[in-house]
Amino acid sequence: MFRELTRKKQKLSHAACKEILKQEVRGVLAVNGDDGYPYALPINFYFDEESNRIYFHSGMVGHKLDAIANSDKVSFCVYDQGCRKDGHWSLNIRSVIVFGRMHIADDWSDERMVDFCKRFTDDMDYIYSEIEKFRSNTVMLCLEIEHMTGKLVNEA
Repeated sequence: MFRELTRKKQKLSHAACKEILKQEVRGVLAVNGDDGYPYALPINFYFDEESNRIYFHSGMVGHKLDAIANSDKVSFCVYDQGCRKDGHWSLNIRSVIVFGRMHIADDWSDERMVDFCKRFTDDMDYIYSEIEKFRSNTVMLCLEIEHMTGKLVNEA
């Protein structure tokens, strides 16, 4: 059902893909938007390795939620900061693309939101005040991973 990587020599292991999802905090979520146009947006995320799910937070209305309501199939791309090999100008970037189905999380909790927020700050007073302030107009979205691939790309 999902395509194999064309450049198999550049393929990352499943473990390397998970490491990238654990380390990075932002990616690009792509949904099936209005009138058949793709809608892709940069977004913060939290990868829960234990459940093999990716969580996002969102307002309660908007293009993203409308698109997900129409089609729960999404893709999500994450890439690292990259590195340069000594003496080379080109950047080597590791990227992961996840395919799956998105829904409003049924396991939303303050604990899950704290885990999400800890990726950005360890100021617990701030985290709890933000959760309290935005709880009533925030939903958590859950991406159930169906397929994941990763590769090392050299920009040369």
